[in-house]
Amino acid sequence: MGKRQNLWGYTFLAPQLIGLLAFSLIPVLFTLALSFMKWDGFGAKEFIGLANYIDQFTEPDFWKALVNTAYYTILVIPFSIGISLAVAIALNKIKGKDFYRLFYFMPVVTSSVSIGVIWMWILNGDFGILNQVLANIGIDGPMWLTDTKWVMPSIAILSIWWGLGHNMVIFLAGLQGISRSYYEAADIDGANKWQQFRHITLPLLSPTTFFITIMAIISSFQVFDQAFVMTSGGPAKSSYTFVYHIYEAAFVDFKMGVSSAAAMILFVIILIFTLIQFKMSQRWVHYEDQ
Repeated sequence: MGKRQNLWGYTFLAPQLIGLLAFSLIPVLFTLALSFMKWDGFGAKEFIGLANYIDQFTEPDFWKALVNTAYYTILVIPFSIGISLAVAIALNKIKGKDFYRLFYFMPVVTSSVSIGVIWMWILNGDFGILNQVLANIGIDGPMWLTDTKWVMPSIAILSIWWGLGHNMVIFLAGLQGISRSYYEAADIDGANKWQQFRHITLPLLSPTTFFITIMAIISSFQVFDQAFVMTSGGPAKSSYTFVYHIYEAAFVDFKMGVSSAAAMILFVIILIFTLIQFKMSQRWVHYEDQ
């Protein structure tokens, strides 16, 4: 009976394990091997050791992409999480929350190209709707996508709006998982709404916040579609992100080894940030059963 149960267990796990191997583990190992080689994607591969990694650390575009991506991450993460939490709290107790949840989630399932094209029109400095609205209240709007100072904040605004529904739905699920008994006890003790939010909602929502923070940071380091569609990395490489750098090395310059080395460096950066977050989570993440 035990062997039969194990067989069924492995049978149900097989599709996921095969997918993990085929689409995650094997490509990562292949990329790691390729990062030590010189290859244009067509001819023979040549082993060159750490030359691709040395090339990246001495490449100005590599550092430009890294700085731009870090700047984007700093812009997106706090606003994305804060606004998503605020919207989730606002929707938690109102009627018709399923409709609003659907409304906010619609951009998440919309094509990145479509989103990019629409926002190119909204953020156009000459005839974009955002600058027209600002002009009506006496503000001279900037050239959002062609000014080196404003292009990355513009992409960050788009990303915050785009990811709002995804994070909001997860926060909403977390809020609905908090027992009403905690709030009833707090009401009896005379705690006001702010005290309930600070001492009940935030601590019990910390596992959800932790999950969203990890996923948001990973996603922000992988930003590509927005820059590719809206600015092509410009102007003057002000929106040249790390994944855009990987893309250009592979499919514009046909330097697959260099591109793989950059991809592995990004993998290590994300891994380090994730491990740091797991270590720090012991101080601020509270689980209900602990």
